[in-house]
Amino acid sequence: MDGASYGRYKSLAGEWRLDGGGVLEVVRAQSDPFAPPSRIAVHLGGEEAGFPAALTETPVRRRALASYLARRARAELRAPFRVDAGGQQVLDRASCQVGADGSVTLRLGAELPGRGRRIDGRAAERALCRALPDAVDRALYHDALDAKDVQRFVDTVEDTDALRRALPGLGLVAFVAEGAILPRASGVDDRPLGGGRAVPFTAPPELRTEIELPHAGRVSGMGIPEGVTLIVGGGFHGKSTLLRALEAGVWDHVPGDGRELAAARADTVKIRAEDGRRVQRSDVHAFVDHLPSGGDTADFSTENASGSTSQAASLVEAVEAGARVLLIDEDTAATNLMIRDARMQALVAKDREPLTPFVDLVRSLHRDRGVSTVLVMGGSGDYIDVADRVVMMDAYHPEDVTARARALAETPTGRTAEADAFPPVRHRVVDPASVDSAGRKGRSRIRPHGTDGLTFGEQDIDLRSVEQITDPGQAVGIGLALELAVRRGHLDGRRTLAAALDLLDRDLAAGAAGLLRVRDEDFAVPRRHEVAAALNRLRSLRVSGLRDAGA
Repeated sequence: MDGASYGRYKSLAGEWRLDGGGVLEVVRAQSDPFAPPSRIAVHLGGEEAGFPAALTETPVRRRALASYLARRARAELRAPFRVDAGGQQVLDRASCQVGADGSVTLRLGAELPGRGRRIDGRAAERALCRALPDAVDRALYHDALDAKDVQRFVDTVEDTDALRRALPGLGLVAFVAEGAILPRASGVDDRPLGGGRAVPFTAPPELRTEIELPHAGRVSGMGIPEGVTLIVGGGFHGKSTLLRALEAGVWDHVPGDGRELAAARADTVKIRAEDGRRVQRSDVHAFVDHLPSGGDTADFSTENASGSTSQAASLVEAVEAGARVLLIDEDTAATNLMIRDARMQALVAKDREPLTPFVDLVRSLHRDRGVSTVLVMGGSGDYIDVADRVVMMDAYHPEDVTARARALAETPTGRTAEADAFPPVRHRVVDPASVDSAGRKGRSRIRPHGTDGLTFGEQDIDLRSVEQITDPGQAVGIGLALELAVRRGHLDGRRTLAAALDLLDRDLAAGAAGLLRVRDEDFAVPRRHEVAAALNRLRSLRVSGLRDAGA
């Protein structure tokens, strides 16, 4: 093939037996050097790979082992190959899958060698027949790996997963272990802050909780109970750092990350203001009583939401999608939706103010709807009146100051509560024709823009404010999940969005295999919450109906 037209690479499509064992599959060969990379897979049978059954007996262990193997393969392979192994999070990825029988499949991209538009046969032979098999031998066989290192990786992930699953039964929304390292190296580097500069986490005695884990044994740390928890403290003392750790606590992390045992419930969602986002028929009347224009706030739409209405919509959409824990940082929240103090109440009469502040709804949100909230709040003492627990960060050390806060709350502020109940959220029915992944040529078009956005069909979805997306692969996974939800009829124009997400969850529970039905490419499996958030930001979205809760 050396010197042949580049398109001849397509003749390699199919399966080829590797000399050292395993099967090389050329899934898709690029047609020219400037096309998207070719897709290649390596398949090893369970007996060939040789991993002990204990490492593959549960989905969590298989996901952890697959992540470990993908990282090893990435370390062994160089150009023209690319392995999507990710960063600090241990996600279910298409790049590597481990079966219950111990079989291993590695999927990777390859920019096949060429000279102009001609095949560079010698370089291709070195890459496909030598470099790739050698890397497979070093990265995917149990006998070639450090068994203790593999076991440590899998055990770490299994402990985090067990911790997260234990939280609801303990009445907790989150847990941070003693000694955890929460600060990150920088705003663009998710690795732990090094050089001895990070302060290890310590749990205040009043919130210290012990949890038994499969491998780490009994672990002590701070348990955050259900209800309303307020995180206070001076600037630069670690309030937002703690909240960001809880935000990331819905994902598992690699050993050495520092947040291995900082976990939040799986149904935890970060909420923020998002000026300019589109809102389609969301029920925001809990927060917005009326509009000067006379519009119905129980059926609210806008192409350009303000900070307050965007945050209100994001909150009720998260609850609609099944969130049971909300995280809010005052730094990224709309002030006028969060608070309205006594002086402002006296100056602007309630009949002239359509907004009901969150401070008057946060307790009933938990009491009436079972949704807990963790808030970072350094600028308004009004939240002390409604908090079940107050934690103060002092030089990165948390202190339980609930008793002091309640003593302060005995002194009236003169403020009047403006609501006493959080009404049921109305559920929306999505028109599936408005969720179209087809581009101009009629073919599916799903492209990530880092973690900030996603091209879905002819639409660009802005994901910058969906802060729990940590990897570009998740953005691709979101697009594939939306396409799958339409293709499989989960979004059928009759079911509510919540019911459709329940069905989609079954597909996502199958891991990457469920989304590989849509397309073979690099992606990470998302949560239902990020899928719903992306759908709500899709500017072509149409909601065909609203239903009251329980209807």
